Amino acid sequence: MHNSNPISIKTCCRSISIRFCILILLLNVAGCAKMKDMLTFTGGAEDAATLPVQNLVTKGMDDYAVGKYFTALEYFQEILDRYPFAPEATLAELKAADCNYFLEHYAEALVLYEAFEEKHPTNEAMPYVIYQKAMCNYKQIDRIDRDVSGAEKSVQLFSQLIRAYPNSPYTSEAKARIKAARQFIANHEFFVVDFYIRRNKLSEAETRLKYILATYPDAEIAPRAKELLAQIQAGNPPKQTLSSWLPKVALPDWAKFSSSSEEEAPENQAAKD
Repeated sequence: MHNSNPISIKTCCRSISIRFCILILLLNVAGCAKMKDMLTFTGGAEDAATLPVQNLVTKGMDDYAVGKYFTALEYFQEILDRYPFAPEATLAELKAADCNYFLEHYAEALVLYEAFEEKHPTNEAMPYVIYQKAMCNYKQIDRIDRDVSGAEKSVQLFSQLIRAYPNSPYTSEAKARIKAARQFIANHEFFVVDFYIRRNKLSEAETRLKYILATYPDAEIAPRAKELLAQIQAGNPPKQTLSSWLPKVALPDWAKFSSSSEEEAPENQAAKD
């Protein structure tokens, strides 16, 4: 009896130890299985890779409609990657450009709009595409003391839209934005005049003032330019800085150049500032 207890206890401990090891092994296997499930879980992006094109269009447009442009863009890109020749690819091309535009990726959006125009020159959406190309440039307008190529290019594209599609729903707004952009460019030119006068380069300033009056006669800065030109030509240029003459450095609000807000088409509202 005295010797049987240690053996019994030892055997019992060994049995418990074995059972414990088996339990740990099972837990590890279960844990690995769970970990594997976690690693192989397919989220929205991978689900999109298995969806038919019609479903991708629906999901993309649903997200686009509520402003989820990043996820919408993924669906449209999936269409272009997997179904480049499907009829739905044309819509995906346009909406991919739109998503980039509303994400404020204007340079990327412009490239996509240009590619769409080149690939589908007779598409019924062409007035909208030209308008959006102009807006991509317009949205990149900065300050009068910086590069004004965005303003100049937007004027060119808005003008192209008006010439090619004079009755489009974007014509009224395009005209107003042209006026705002031209005002901005005229202000930039007057800023350059100020730069020349402060450095006593009166000949260059005179040439620039003549250019402003010839090119932008209706600009708000024109009366000041005319007065300053007369002073220089009379040999009496201003002795002080022209900072008090300078207009606002930012792009003017285009809405004040619109003949009537009622003329604006409802579909234009999404593209406004």
